[in-house]
Amino acid sequence: MELRRVAVLGGGPGGLYAARLLKLARPGCEVVVHEQGLPDQTFGFGVGLAARTQARLAEADPATLDDILATAWSHDMRLRVGDREAGMDVSSLVAVGRADLLRVLARHAEDAGVKLEFGTRRAADELDADLVIAADGVGSATRAAGDFGEDVEIGTGWYLWAGVDVALPHALFAPERDEHGVYVTHAYPYAPDRSTFLVETDAATWRAAGFDRTTAALPPDASDDVALDHLSDVFARHLDGHRLIGNRTRWLRFRTVRCARWHDGRTVLLGDAAHTAHYSVGSGTKLAMEDAIALVAALDGADDPETALRAYEAARRPAVTRLQDIAERSRRWWESFPERLDAPVEQLLVAYMTRAGNVALDRFAAGTPAVVRGALAAWSDDPALADTVEHPETIPDEVLEQPLQAGGRTFTSRLVPDDPAALGAGVSVVDVGADARPAGRESDVEAALERALAAAADADVVWFTGADDRASVLTRLEVAERLRRRAPALVVVAAPTTCRGDVVDGLVSDRLHLAALRDPEGDT
Repeated sequence: MELRRVAVLGGGPGGLYAARLLKLARPGCEVVVHEQGLPDQTFGFGVGLAARTQARLAEADPATLDDILATAWSHDMRLRVGDREAGMDVSSLVAVGRADLLRVLARHAEDAGVKLEFGTRRAADELDADLVIAADGVGSATRAAGDFGEDVEIGTGWYLWAGVDVALPHALFAPERDEHGVYVTHAYPYAPDRSTFLVETDAATWRAAGFDRTTAALPPDASDDVALDHLSDVFARHLDGHRLIGNRTRWLRFRTVRCARWHDGRTVLLGDAAHTAHYSVGSGTKLAMEDAIALVAALDGADDPETALRAYEAARRPAVTRLQDIAERSRRWWESFPERLDAPVEQLLVAYMTRAGNVALDRFAAGTPAVVRGALAAWSDDPALADTVEHPETIPDEVLEQPLQAGGRTFTSRLVPDDPAALGAGVSVVDVGADARPAGRESDVEAALERALAAAADADVVWFTGADDRASVLTRLEVAERLRRRAPALVVVAAPTTCRGDVVDGLVSDRLHLAALRDPEGDT
């Protein structure tokens, strides 16, 4: 397929990387990146690159990755609640300053022959190009003007991206409380003298602190200095005398972007313009750069643009949908984080790692045995259970065999028959699938929780059931946890045996009391 001219809208990581890869693959094609901002005036602080993303970048363009890693910073991680702390080694995760990353990508794009145009806003319909790659971010004007079937869901919590002029010793997750409510930081070092310091809070705390007024009064390109000053005091014990710094830092609500279509005629969306995933899974840069790899490959493998753009979407959508599902669960977990502050810190770290179904308890135990040992000891009265970390493959069986005394009842294990009637009277069945789609939108989860709370008002046991696919099971485990923390009823989750590991993770994380495992529908 011949491409004479390609225009890229947006000079972020995805746009610059796509431009370089396309120019390397098609030296005779004119590739121009149109960025409305000016060089070295980017906003933001650090971004993370996980090991799998690094491997994909190494395969696609090793020279660029080498230069990115030369400016990167590795770290481990700590979860700190009050004076309690638990940690884990995540040295395969590196962070790099966003400005440094963009400089590396811009230089490599220019070295490949890409033309970079800064300081002018362009629209897709005014460009003379065979293909327009719209990498213009979460607020994409291209997406808004085109026929992409956009769907933007706005989260309920508030967050702001700040920084601090010191390299923190660890990546840090930590809640702090003031007279208005609870704030949680996600922080990590990305340079010898810089760390990202993201803070989030719930809407009630945000309003009580007066941040609704400071946000409304803030000019478009200014930082919320009132919030930065207040949060510097709130998190003072983690900052070692330093103060938070801003870069167009303001309170925002996360926007989850989904599109029914990623291309419209000759225009194709890439990165945040097409899809977003919550920052707690560190995926924005990853998704954009992996989109670029897939798009260039699809263009090389097709005879016409329409076929290529369909192939690009077909190749990328499954991975993006999966990560968006994980990210949405992670977002809601963090937005409800203050409800868990009384949990032992090791158990809280296990709940964090298993919050979205992406890391299983036995796998986590193999790499971080001390944390899982502490979590198992906190969850069970049996001291021998903690010793199972020496043989992680035994953990699921041992967890399910633990007895329970609760609600005036005694159970010899955490498994009950797959029949609500077997538990006697006072059992109310809630089919989460009646409200929550597999991806579990916020409104769907809240609707399911309302039905569960109504059921718990008249029942001693609330039994959650639903479809057998894993996404549906994870959603009802999420709803079950919310109910467990708000009502005294015993919580039972029915799930297929194929989701046994998710049930075990949920038990140790206090998402449910008991489980009913069944053969998946259609099995004999």
